[in-house]
Formats: sequence, structure tokens, C-alpha cells
Amino acid sequence: MAAEKRKSGERILFSIIQAAGWPIWPLIACSILALALIVERFVALKAAKVAPANLLQEAISVSAHGVPSAEVVNQLGQNSSLGEVLASGLRTITLEPRISEADLRATLESTGRREAQKLEKYLTALATIASAAPLLGLLGTVIGMIEIFGSQSGGGNNPSMLAHGISIALYNTAFGLMVAIPALIFWRYFRSRVDGYLLTLELSAEQFLRHLNKLRRS
Repeated sequence: MAAEKRKSGERILFSIIQAAGWPIWPLIACSILALALIVERFVALKAAKVAPANLLQEAISVSAHGVPSAEVVNQLGQNSSLGEVLASGLRTITLEPRISEADLRATLESTGRREAQKLEKYLTALATIASAAPLLGLLGTVIGMIEIFGSQSGGGNNPSMLAHGISIALYNTAFGLMVAIPALIFWRYFRSRVDGYLLTLELSAEQFLRHLNKLRRS
């Protein structure tokens, strides 16, 4: 029974794709790409991979009495994006103990910008799909309208061509919106999530910078 329903659903989907014509294929490609990007960003933007809750306090505790070993610092850097920012500060004062506060801050900020770029990866592509999908649907609509008017040219009346043109117009419009709306929703969700992580990285880096200055003075 389940197999029959699945086959019936596949036949319906295939008939819709046939009725929509070739303009729907770019939209199908966009939908597959958007789904892949959404899944990838869900995995990449987990809190444990970006900014674990207690990582800052653990880093401060480990370095309370001096810079920890290179192995510990490397483990911190591999932990998450926040860990890489904190580890860059520890590496810097290990290599240059007398570095100025301004240069140390610049090092943390530079690392933070690199990590921010990683967090924002693929968001532009997802936003582009959200913007382009309705336009691709509109293109299919225009092509369908052209076929409708073409079928009526010369005073002829071809119902099958008229129905085919209407199918192309309506299916592509609907499918374009079906791709664009989820892509836009997830883009806004990920954008908000990244902004929150960037604020966390900035505040944590500022707090860790004060800790490193105290450590150097002690």
C-alpha cells in the first residue's frame, strides 16, 4: 500500500514537471542547492562548533597562572571559532611577550574577522536563490503566456496549446515561490544566528583581552 502511494506521488510529481515545461528545471536545481546549503549551515552553525557556553571561562582558568602549553593552546584553537580567537591571543603573547595592547587587540580582531567569514559562508548564495527563484518563476510565466498567445495567433483556437501555456505559467510561478519563501526564511534565520555569534565572539574577545593584559603584568 505504501509502495503504491509512493509510486502514485512520483507519477503526479513527474506529470507536474512535464506540464511546467523546461523553465522549471532551473528552479529544481535551485531547490536542491538551497536544501544542501540549509543542511550544511545547520551543521556548521551549531553552538558547540562556534561558541561553546563555558569555553571562555575554561580558557581563563587554564591560563590564570601563565600561558599554557602549545598542545593545550592548539586544542583550544581546534575546539571552535571562539576557541580559535582565544588561542590566537595566547599564541601572540607567547611569541611576543612585550606586544602592545593595541597590537594584541588587532590580532584578536583579525582572527575574529576570519572566523566571521567562515560563519557567513554560503549565506550570500542562499540569499541569491531566495531573490532569483521568483524571477525564474516569472520567466516561466512569461514563456507560458507567449505560448498561449502563440497558440491563438492567426485566429486559431487550439485548446491543448492553450492548456499547456497556462500550465507552464502557473506551475512555474507557484514553484518559484515555493523555492523562494523557505530560502528567504532560512536565510534570515541563519543571518540572525550568525549576528548573535559575532556579538558573542566580540564580547568574549574583549574580556579575554583584559585577562591577557593582567596575565602579562603579573
